[in-house]
Amino acid sequence: MILYHASKEVVEFPEIRKTRYTKDFSWGFYCTNNLEQAIRWANRGEGTPIVNYYNYTLDESLSILKFEKMCDEWLDFIAECRSGKIHSYDIVEGPMANDTVWNYVNDFLAGRITRKQFWVLAEFKYPTHQISFHTLSALNCLSFERSEIIYDRKRKK
Repeated sequence: MILYHASKEVVEFPEIRKTRYTKDFSWGFYCTNNLEQAIRWANRGEGTPIVNYYNYTLDESLSILKFEKMCDEWLDFIAECRSGKIHSYDIVEGPMANDTVWNYVNDFLAGRITRKQFWVLAEFKYPTHQISFHTLSALNCLSFERSEIIYDRKRKK
């Protein structure tokens, strides 16, 4: 399976970096199976939009958590990760909240909306895909194929 990582640089050797803010599934190296999504993310902000391509070979001996769709467990997991809680999974895969759903998640986490209100607002929003690698063993499932500069043709210049 081919996975994509959006960046401003070629990432031949993926790394897990601890940053100031945690992401949906905590600190990790994030990819997607959706090329269009990777192109959009690579084109955010300043710099050259680079999409890195990796061959992903699943290692079933690893601890993997997979969310098939947005659900209460997914929302709770994101809430815990964004609050700084660390998990023990090697790989986590599931929906990625688009900008609109991301705002709803933040509103839920801040207590501005209830869980019920979150699901009403998110009902007709369709998230995209993310897979995050959280250990060196997980990163070993990725082999760098190539990278390319891709400008988003849909973006206004």
